[in-house]
Amino acid sequence: MRAAVIGGGAYMVGKSAQKGKQQEADQNAQIQQLQEQQAQQQYQQQAPAAPVAAPAPAAAGESITDQLVKLKGLLDAGVLTQAEFDTAKQKALQGG
Repeated sequence: MRAAVIGGGAYMVGKSAQKGKQQEADQNAQIQQLQEQQAQQQYQQQAPAAPVAAPAPAAAGESITDQLVKLKGLLDAGVLTQAEFDTAKQKALQGG
């Protein structure tokens, strides 16, 4: 009889510990999900609302180097995306 009481007590302690671990895992999953949502919201707030048009063609006296420096400045300032920068850079290098 004594062994049954001790075994039953150990079973209950084990179940309680397991339940606590499950609750902690659930909480960690919820925290992770909230962090991902916040990161996504911050990214969306930082991204431009509408696509930015490619810069106008360079003035007649502007060198390719000047054009590339201006484009890099726009990229660094977050005005252009990397894809927009690459497209504009190719146009500048091709003389268009």
